[in-house]
Amino acid sequence: MEQTPEQEKDILFATRDKDGAVTLYADEEWAIERGADPSNLHMVEIPRELYAKGTIQEVREFVASYLEEQQEQSS
Repeated sequence: MEQTPEQEKDILFATRDKDGAVTLYADEEWAIERGADPSNLHMVEIPRELYAKGTIQEVREFVASYLEEQQEQSS
């Protein structure tokens, strides 16, 4: 089944600090090279439109919201 453009997504890896700060990584290997703990890495699907045309702040906010939702669902 083909994805339509609005369904296409890109992947980023992210960590979230206790203070809520989000750090984004292009891939898992690069995150680990930069000192990220693999057990704290989260793979996040970013909508293609946001990934291509959004600001880094918009992407960070999207990831932060996603991680908050995931944490709430697991609690």
